Amino acid sequence: MKPAPFVHHAPRSVDEAVAVLGEVGHDGKVLAGGQSLVPILNMRLASPGHLVDINQVAGLDTVVVDDATVRVGALVRHTGLERHEGAYAALPLLRQALAHVAHPVIRNRGTTVGSIAHADAAGEMPTILAMCDGVVEAVGPAGPREIPWADFFLGPLETSLAEDELATGVRFPRFARGTGTAFLERARRHGDYALAGVGAAVTVTGGVVSGVRLGFVSVTDVPSVLDLTDAYAGQEPSAVDWASSADAVADAVSPEDDIHATAAYRRMLAVELARLALTEAAGRAA
Repeated sequence: MKPAPFVHHAPRSVDEAVAVLGEVGHDGKVLAGGQSLVPILNMRLASPGHLVDINQVAGLDTVVVDDATVRVGALVRHTGLERHEGAYAALPLLRQALAHVAHPVIRNRGTTVGSIAHADAAGEMPTILAMCDGVVEAVGPAGPREIPWADFFLGPLETSLAEDELATGVRFPRFARGTGTAFLERARRHGDYALAGVGAAVTVTGGVVSGVRLGFVSVTDVPSVLDLTDAYAGQEPSAVDWASSADAVADAVSPEDDIHATAAYRRMLAVELARLALTEAAGRAA
């Protein structure tokens, strides 16, 4: 199938892009990598009258690493972030998760910020933003604003980004020193959406656990974080039985039946992946 007719806009600046979005309103969609948008257009699940193509907007294609965060611009491709050595050194979880995003050809074109703005709970990067307590940077007619992840994701494929706002970047805060991370998922075929996925972050301070966080893919309606710090704080990581997280994980996820797997199977998979990811993260922290 082919998309319905639309008007293509190619702004050269953020201000110009915001102005166009303000003019076209709900009848406009932003095009960056297009790996989520274009299939939707081709299947005519959406038929916007205007596409605002931001690929010519300068200054949106950089990754900036500092002592506190990894900032990713709206035109940074998944592959660019995955291969960025500074970002990997600062926040290994980014590369650990990005390696699971679709296929290399998709990662070569798709953007990390676009994936987050798409707000699909079956996507890896919205979950990573949540695990890091990340922030979305947006610009609208009233100027720039920052949206904490918990206020950004409103529902499946729904965000608090206004129709006349442009997401210009996201910031992933770095974990505390002594944090080990891991990301695991399982799919029927390599590159498919995950039946279930789990990210884990375990912080060890003074030889004992001081922080435990989990994030989930494909088993919740919106990105969410399960904080298990109170359950494991003060224990030596090598002595923790991470299988004891099973009940908390099972209660935290809300999978649904579909043609690929039952809800019960997805829940069981999330529980087992959480155990494995926590074990791996704790080993890296120690």
